[in-house]
Amino acid sequence: MQLALEVCRIVSLVVFLGYGGLCLHRSAMVAEFERFGLGHLRVLTGWLEILGALGLLVSFRAPGLLPFAAGGLGLLMVFAVAARVRVGDGLLQMSPALILMVGNGFLAACAAGGLLEP
Repeated sequence: MQLALEVCRIVSLVVFLGYGGLCLHRSAMVAEFERFGLGHLRVLTGWLEILGALGLLVSFRAPGLLPFAAGGLGLLMVFAVAARVRVGDGLLQMSPALILMVGNGFLAACAAGGLLEP
């Protein structure tokens, strides 16, 4: 179980660093956020993803930060799923956000419950 949680943390860290950077610097993300009706939140979303990923990174040294970083990213993905539902996206289009939502929620719950070893 410990290995699965660490893999979840590392995958999430890499994905959110990458996707957060794309939100800030890729013109295709402008159109995507406009499609959701959330163009005004693109830069904020990018920075929240990068900060959450950095929180996951720092949590290797400061384990008490892990439930907050993973919980925040999980909550961000709740909103991502809601945005996709609102525009009528299918399950396949929603799957990355759903997987990240569940993974980070699980990671946050395990860390908060003391199931993740420092």
